[in-house]
Amino acid sequence: MTVTLNAYNVVAARCAAEYLEMTEDVDRRNLVLKIEVFLNSSIFRCWKDSIIVLQTSKSLLPWSEDLKIIGRCIDSIASKTSVDPAYITWSYTYNRKLAEPDKIVEDKMTFLEKIESVPKDWWVEDICELDIDLYKRVMVAVKSKGRMDGLVIGEALKTYALRWIPDSVDTLVSGANASRTKSVVETIVCLLPYDNGIGCSCSFLLKLLRVAILVSANESSTKELMKSISLKLHEACVKDLLIPVRSPQTTTYDVHLVQGLLNQYMNDKKGSCGMEVVEEKHGEDEYTLARRSLLNVGKLVDGYLGEIAHDPNLGLSSFADLAQSIPGFARPDHDGLYRAIDIYLKEHPELTKAERKKLCGLMDVRKLTADASMHAAQNEYLPLRVVVQVLFFDQVRSSISFQSLGHNSTYDPSSSPMNRDEGCKKMMEDSCQPLNNQMSHLRIKDEELHKNGKLGKKNGKNSKSGLQLLPSRSRRIFDKLWSVRKVLGENRSSDTSGSSSSPTSLGHGDTKSCSLSLRHQRHSIS
Repeated sequence: MTVTLNAYNVVAARCAAEYLEMTEDVDRRNLVLKIEVFLNSSIFRCWKDSIIVLQTSKSLLPWSEDLKIIGRCIDSIASKTSVDPAYITWSYTYNRKLAEPDKIVEDKMTFLEKIESVPKDWWVEDICELDIDLYKRVMVAVKSKGRMDGLVIGEALKTYALRWIPDSVDTLVSGANASRTKSVVETIVCLLPYDNGIGCSCSFLLKLLRVAILVSANESSTKELMKSISLKLHEACVKDLLIPVRSPQTTTYDVHLVQGLLNQYMNDKKGSCGMEVVEEKHGEDEYTLARRSLLNVGKLVDGYLGEIAHDPNLGLSSFADLAQSIPGFARPDHDGLYRAIDIYLKEHPELTKAERKKLCGLMDVRKLTADASMHAAQNEYLPLRVVVQVLFFDQVRSSISFQSLGHNSTYDPSSSPMNRDEGCKKMMEDSCQPLNNQMSHLRIKDEELHKNGKLGKKNGKNSKSGLQLLPSRSRRIFDKLWSVRKVLGENRSSDTSGSSSSPTSLGHGDTKSCSLSLRHQRHSIS
């Protein structure tokens, strides 16, 4: 009888020969020797045959382990992954290049060269068919060689996760799948490259964290994932942070988890270079990159706040804690924060006056852009004092800009709110009295022109009248400014000193009459 050995039956034949003691002690050139020659000369020299033999050996444990077939297969696979791609002549599976030409290749190569060359991660798809325990042993052997780049290791882990982790949440948490997925997640976490998170993208790590929470992975794996994510939080997007919460919490998304990631990120930044140093040393590349990453995190937090603000079960304290987790210089403007506050006010109409004041105190109205200031001035959900303060600072900035133009000074309207705010601080006290005088003068002129029926004519002739000292804006906003002129004039000292810290720090004078007027005239455009 003729038996043809191949990669699918050689392990069974070798185990049977060992069981039957078909060794050289019984007869020369017995079956054990012949199979060993076949393994060494053919199987272990072939890339795909080594993987097939490794897969079939699992069903024949512990014989395949005792005969060191598994160990020799793993060593053969790990050695071939470390070969220079330029010397690879055997076939391999690489379907990903059909969708996206070679992600991990040498730089400065033309598109045609990329297509024809062998990518560094040519091997990752073939070993994805292994069970998780064998896959772990192969990856440990690959990493122990010390020749594999962290990016390739990360790509291999990502490919395996996409192969075995279900997309559907229902499938993910179902009996057998939940146990298998939990094992996959915990194994991938322990195989993550120790390169400060460079090997894996932040998006992939966050998706892995979401799955780890759903399948109740062990605490050490979750903490390790959070540590890796915190190193790359500035690369995340808002969608990746929308992780569903588990019972008994009542919110839609896991805000406490994101708060923990943000706290860990800020602690790492403080420990590595210090916030004060980051603010002072702008010229050095290291600190410039650190500051840029903080700006990205600031945008990320504001975007996340805008998403979770729709949740009716989100408490004010959770919203405020998250908003205050980043330093002030991470928000060059407060437009994103204002948008989140506006949404929260609309979704939580039951807030008390004190809670609304606390919520609006999170933003600095001086850092709102022109569009955001215009929206805030007409927002009926904001407290009256916040609206008055928005109008006041907007008017002061406009007055300063026109005074600068009058002295032939250059003014850049596209400059950031922080730059414009520096001018406001310097000229705040000097601008209050001229502003009130201008408004009084304009009011008198306006009444006289209406009485004489010559408003249109006067506007045409008097091109240098006081109207040009104020920016062009709607009649309604001018009326608002006039209605609060006395309040601003009487309390300008307290306004300019207290408003820098909170948008609700205007004077506590009697504003009842102007409050009714403003409340009646405001409407929302959001």
